[in-house]
Amino acid sequence: MRQNDGVSFTSSPLKIPLSQTPAFQLTGTRHLAFQLIDSLRNRFNNVKHHSTQLNVSAQSELGVRSSTRRSPLLCFASVSLAAEKQSIGRSPLLYSASLSLTQPDSTESTQDGHLATAGRYSEDRVLVGEVLVRNKDGDELERKDLEMEALNALKACGANSALTAWEIQEDVDRIIDSGYFSSCTPVAVDSRDGIRLVYGVDIFSGGIVRLKVAESEVNDISVHFLDQKTGEPTKGKTKPATILRQLTTKKGQVYSRLQGKRDVDAISAMGLMDVSILPQSAGDAGKVDLIMNVVERPSGRFSAGAGISSGITSDLLSGLFGSFAYSERNLFGKNQKLNVSLEKGQIDSTFGINYTDPWIEGNDKQTSRTITVQNSRNSGTLVHGNQHDNSSLSIGRVTAGVEFSRPLWPKWSGTAGLFFQRSGAHDEKRNPLIKDFYGSPLTASGKLCDDILLAKVECVYPGSGNKGSSMFIINMEQGLPVMPDWLYFNRVNARASKSVKLGPARLLLRLSGGHVVGNFPPHEAFAIGGTNSVRGYKEGAVGSGRSYVVGSSEVSLKMLGPVEGVIFSDYGHDLWSGPNVPGNPAGARNKCGSGYGYGIGIRLNSPLGLLRLEYAFNDRFAKRLHFAFGNPK
Repeated sequence: MRQNDGVSFTSSPLKIPLSQTPAFQLTGTRHLAFQLIDSLRNRFNNVKHHSTQLNVSAQSELGVRSSTRRSPLLCFASVSLAAEKQSIGRSPLLYSASLSLTQPDSTESTQDGHLATAGRYSEDRVLVGEVLVRNKDGDELERKDLEMEALNALKACGANSALTAWEIQEDVDRIIDSGYFSSCTPVAVDSRDGIRLVYGVDIFSGGIVRLKVAESEVNDISVHFLDQKTGEPTKGKTKPATILRQLTTKKGQVYSRLQGKRDVDAISAMGLMDVSILPQSAGDAGKVDLIMNVVERPSGRFSAGAGISSGITSDLLSGLFGSFAYSERNLFGKNQKLNVSLEKGQIDSTFGINYTDPWIEGNDKQTSRTITVQNSRNSGTLVHGNQHDNSSLSIGRVTAGVEFSRPLWPKWSGTAGLFFQRSGAHDEKRNPLIKDFYGSPLTASGKLCDDILLAKVECVYPGSGNKGSSMFIINMEQGLPVMPDWLYFNRVNARASKSVKLGPARLLLRLSGGHVVGNFPPHEAFAIGGTNSVRGYKEGAVGSGRSYVVGSSEVSLKMLGPVEGVIFSDYGHDLWSGPNVPGNPAGARNKCGSGYGYGIGIRLNSPLGLLRLEYAFNDRFAKRLHFAFGNPK
């Protein structure tokens, strides 16, 4: 073949779009492709017989344009046809045209007027100097954010990059897949600085968008235990069934991330472990497996502490007590709890064993069960005061019982229980007493001990502790006279509080009250006055009656770090029920039956809990310093 001197070659790819007409047939595709080839061959033959400068501009139906103005070109197009596995007559064909142009010094040669057609990975590359995004009229897009969306979709195309036709086509697909454009046409234009690649895009201007939302169904839920230090898989102590029953997400349900977060919070509330839920594809379309990674915490511990009894009316040192306890929070790997505690002071002492199953197996209402055995000795001065020789008496109680609790409504819980209690009074030498110094009885039955079978019902709304939160507790105790000498009485007690945020300060309002009827021990009367009642008075100094009401208000303000200041006022009244208590212990000790107090204090959030130091005045011009642990009751 005669060499074509003075002919230069470049390369520009051509892409012909997929027909959008479902009825497009194979014959039409071949006819269009053959027309393109014949046209390109005619241009090739003209270039062979003429040595003058030739301008060639080629443009496909997709809008790919290549133009050169510096030298004649030799061009050739090859067409490849590809069909899906379906019948050719049922689906459109994907076809492409590649326009190959080479420089005069190229080592490639042609045979019989044809150039070799390159595949996807061996195709000639074109050096692109600039990449632009324009509308179908060649103007800049009015919305620059959409222009950036198109540019960000480009992965292969970029300034000063060598590209193949396949790479350009893939970037076209990415622009369409972004969802902002209805069509995209790549146009290659020869410029002074090289080939400029322009994407002419059509922006969606209206219509109907059809979305297919696929909800993932929970296929399986599994628990994986991880080592706390290494993070490697390990054997867990907690039974998987104990963890899985806390989940509201069940197999076969639609997976919800919000519901999964609530499940994580429920498991974390057990206090035994840290947990995370990882959804993974189940292999089947529309299904997901939930993997629960669990890191267990130590469940058994010893603890020791100290406190001050609220029933002490004399100096604070006599009310000091020390405590020691052992607790196991995951007994048998079922989240069951065992607590053995001992508190010992100069007057008060308590030894108790508590076993709690927070969720009875087989119960679908999340009912808990608590078994209690306790032996306690507490000061009786709340009602009876000190003896004539300034000695104190104590009330001993032996209690054993069981109670059941369960959620009732959102944020409400209920408790019902049955307890047996034997109680009696003793002096400092542990000698039993029937009457005090004033001749008031210390037992209701007239014997050394009173026996009570007590049925208890309680309803609790704990509140959230946030701004505007509320708390409400009401309980009722009924003495059941199963035996002739067992006590029969009914006692109702209620407490409520409301917290309101006032700018940087917080207002807390509290109200409590109760009433008891029947034959009950005098030491079970409602005692009014003291640190958790009417401040400014000694414990139980305002009154002790069958009925009572106590109201309190306080304003607290953050001061420095964990320290806050507080201003408070309290009021209490026995509703003229003091004389109705057996033996009238309040009247014998000249208790006023009503009173109020007010003062200031500071509080400290410490590792031991909330520490309270309060200085109060009462309506009888007396003053008193109060020190306590925990929030006011």
